[in-house]
Amino acid sequence: MVRSAVAHCVKQVFEQSRGLHTKPLSHESSIAHLLDQGPKDSERVVVNGFIRSIRSLKQRSFASVGDGSSLEPLQALFTPQQSERLSNGTAVRLTGSWRQSPNPKVQSHELHVKEVDIIGHSDPATYPLQKKYHTPEYLRTMPHMRARLPFNSTLLRFRSDAIAAVTSMFSESGFTQIHTPIITSSDCEGAGEVFRIRASEEELGSEGDDGSFFKAAKYLTVSSQLHLEALAQSVGKVWTLSPTFRAEKSDTARHLSEFYMLEAEISFTQDMEDVMGLAEKAAQSIARNLDPAVSRVGKELLQGTIGEEEIRRRVGGMLQGFHRITYTEAIQLLQNSTHQFEYSPTWGHGLQAEHERWIAAEVGGKADISVPVFVTHYPRAIKPFYMLPTANTADGRETVDCFDLLVPEACEIAGGSMREHQLRPLIKSMQAKGMIPGPDPSDEDLGELKWYVDLRRWGSVPHGGFGLGFDRLLGYLAGVPNIREVVTFPRWVGRCEC
Repeated sequence: MVRSAVAHCVKQVFEQSRGLHTKPLSHESSIAHLLDQGPKDSERVVVNGFIRSIRSLKQRSFASVGDGSSLEPLQALFTPQQSERLSNGTAVRLTGSWRQSPNPKVQSHELHVKEVDIIGHSDPATYPLQKKYHTPEYLRTMPHMRARLPFNSTLLRFRSDAIAAVTSMFSESGFTQIHTPIITSSDCEGAGEVFRIRASEEELGSEGDDGSFFKAAKYLTVSSQLHLEALAQSVGKVWTLSPTFRAEKSDTARHLSEFYMLEAEISFTQDMEDVMGLAEKAAQSIARNLDPAVSRVGKELLQGTIGEEEIRRRVGGMLQGFHRITYTEAIQLLQNSTHQFEYSPTWGHGLQAEHERWIAAEVGGKADISVPVFVTHYPRAIKPFYMLPTANTADGRETVDCFDLLVPEACEIAGGSMREHQLRPLIKSMQAKGMIPGPDPSDEDLGELKWYVDLRRWGSVPHGGFGLGFDRLLGYLAGVPNIREVVTFPRWVGRCEC
């Protein structure tokens, strides 16, 4: 009897809790909804937002009000008395009636304010975002404030929509989302551009404590690939969207020290085309959501600085089948071109940004669209140890089954490969790269990569995966020339505000 009563109570609480968490949050009071759909009750409309600008006349005051839900502001009409304490940046709750605008070309309706509640004051003398042009360099000094600017809020909503799109795509394709560790024991890329973790001076213990909290060197991750490989052997197909870190001292529009990487790994595949197809599908899932006919964000991005035509070129090209050429073919095209490169294209050397930019424009460029380009099968000597060697090459040169994905301006936005899944060839590759001694390394010789090598000892299968620079892709599709404007709180060499 008691057990049945307890069970009934638990069931009731669970159902009530489930109802709370599944009830959709209302967005009907957002400015975007008001501009698109209008209010349910035009005589009582409540708007929460910030004053973007205000203009006062003798009889009326006009304010542009935004809440981040729309690039376009709401126009509100006040009496001079109502607007006396309002200034740019002031947080307000406005109550009023929804009326047709006398100038419908600008905005079909406007809010005639009856009540004004000031939620948060803004000192007009010190408010840093006055109604004027601010350079990107100036705005980067205040990342905590710049997101309030209309186009920056559009970029935030674009990121949110993009995450939802790729999450849905991977879920529908049978992938399991993984949260991979930020702190790692190895440098996945082998480039040595890692941030090492140490305890602070206050946390140091006895004399001789060198700050190695984990008793051995540990780093901020440069890639989730190795951990995804391990977990793909459990559930088959995995993906993650995780922060990654590079201590690369590159002060360019394409580089950050902290950025997000979309990575995926597929087990039981021997065809690199499966991996390339997945990378293509992931990028297209984001671009497909930018149709301005149905997407507010897509429509707003057309108003960016590079112009509507270029945005349509990029988004339209992303929705086409991507081009594919080999590294050898790319080198031949570069060498046969009449373009004067700063770095001479040579087989066996990595492609420079100028080479990638030329390939993306010449191979993928068309009259009205810019189609991304896969460059495949790079020389084995310039790629990491874990990549699978190409089985048969026509010219006898050693290459690996790998690819980079190139687009104009942003250059490389993704890279992937088939992984060496057999134990002995992997050991041999690590020895060739000077990572371990030969000919028969001990567990101690394998060091922090012993666990990775162990994956090849017990039931390893053919597999492959890729990593896509999420911020670079968003910046390319949004027409933002500098990746520092796509990331909310950008970190790069010498700079880490907030």
